[in-house]
Amino acid sequence: MVSVFTSSVDTSEKETKGTVLIHSAKQLENYAKTEEAKIEELIKAVANSGAKVIVSGGAVGEMALHFCEEYRLMVLKINSKFELRCFFHTNGAVPNLKLSQPNPDDLGYVDSDSVEEIGGVRVTIVKNEEGANSVCAVVLRGSTDSILEDLERAVDDGVNTYKCFAILCEAMCRDNHIVPGAAATEIELARKLKEFSSKETGLDQYAIAKFAESYGVVPKTLDENVGLNAMEIISSLYAEYSTGNTKVGIDLDKGVGKDGSTLNI
Repeated sequence: MVSVFTSSVDTSEKETKGTVLIHSAKQLENYAKTEEAKIEELIKAVANSGAKVIVSGGAVGEMALHFCEEYRLMVLKINSKFELRCFFHTNGAVPNLKLSQPNPDDLGYVDSDSVEEIGGVRVTIVKNEEGANSVCAVVLRGSTDSILEDLERAVDDGVNTYKCFAILCEAMCRDNHIVPGAAATEIELARKLKEFSSKETGLDQYAIAKFAESYGVVPKTLDENVGLNAMEIISSLYAEYSTGNTKVGIDLDKGVGKDGSTLNI
């Protein structure tokens, strides 16, 4: 069981300053014992709640760490608020603002936690494989910084693509109207806008015509990325569209125009 505290694991600081007047060594000894007993009481309360791991978002006092070792409690210190939020979202814990005995419902659960060495760096690995959670960590390794940056960009692109696909699927559940892909829709929009611009008068027709040309960037880019003759492919698609076949897109494997619905695009 895991207990998460957003503040430091130590005695709480007062909002106002106070003065303690000590006249003898006995009074100083009793004052230190009082502070020590208070910290032990707090750590013991956490241990009695069933927690085995304490996660702190702030500093961990030396005396508090001593009693954590005495009561066999593992202590993790996470300074980043973002990482701390990811951590308690993973194990289902409810963060507490100050060091106190947590409620049973506030405790999180993890299958295992261990300290391992990855690439010469000691890291703490927390696993929660059986419990349902939506957070995971991806560890990237590379020989140079440039390779690591490329890997990070690749992972980021993949995650963003999945997010876009999830948003698209959600939108399709609400509205099942879809359009053909493989640049078929862009070419049809460019053709329709070009026809519309020829019917306009004044300077607006030039703006509409340029906007129509911007849609032609998509099929041109697709052709150039796979080494096809962009002008030849796009011209053949315009010829197909003039006959009323508005679903023809670019088959990048064969380098010809093909119905996008048969390609499942």
